[in-house]
Amino acid sequence: MNRITAVILDWAGTTVDFGSFAPTQIFVEAFRQAFDIEITLAEARVPMGLGKWQHIEALGKLPSVDARWQARFGRGMTSADIDAIYAAFMPLQIAKVVDFAAPIAGVVDTISALRADGLKIGSCSGYPRPVMEKLVPAASALGYAPDYWVATDDLTAGGRPGPWMALQNVIALGIDAVAHCVKVDDAAPGIEEGLRAGMWSVGLAVSGNEFGATWEEYQTMSPQEVAARREHAAEKLYAAGAHYVIDSLANLPEVIARINARLAQDERP
Repeated sequence: MNRITAVILDWAGTTVDFGSFAPTQIFVEAFRQAFDIEITLAEARVPMGLGKWQHIEALGKLPSVDARWQARFGRGMTSADIDAIYAAFMPLQIAKVVDFAAPIAGVVDTISALRADGLKIGSCSGYPRPVMEKLVPAASALGYAPDYWVATDDLTAGGRPGPWMALQNVIALGIDAVAHCVKVDDAAPGIEEGLRAGMWSVGLAVSGNEFGATWEEYQTMSPQEVAARREHAAEKLYAAGAHYVIDSLANLPEVIARINARLAQDERP
């Protein structure tokens, strides 16, 4: 059938952890613990979606972080420095990720509706396997369990923004065409991942990293602040190439209906 048969979902900021706080807070702590270097939560969010070693590498190249590093050490960040921060990051993230395993509002019902419509539920993450091995069962106990998942360090080819994790889902789930898949993510590298895999890419403007608020903060925001943050996030996701941008996964079924109409007209991503 010429219709969407699978969705491939990111984790933090997409299906669990509204605002994507588990990884960002741990990056701040890992820099502090390993080298007594302070980075801000906003800086920690900039490379979100990459594998975590690559995320640390990208943080070291941010002009503001590099300036602090140069002032402290008289040189730029090295691979050995990245290894040291990553070594601090991993146990902190493994210990904390279960605290951010709750499904985002609307996710459980949306997944049930998609499954009832015959769709398979794939997933991939910027988290490495040891973190995912803690997060997956914790999320399952709280109501969210995809049909398949892959971690950023599982594949020899690498992780985002390359297409390989998304394509591994296609293989594992037995999907007949990449154009029949929707990749959903809250960060630019995940949008690019879907595009490179030949899929429809959908960005999430409110539940994830670019909006950057907790659920509680979001609930108390003025309509003006919500609109401003939403616009900022949507601009970044569209700039990355997203075909559609919605607030959260709860809005995905209506987008899938629109994509199905386009597929029926022989359109492709």
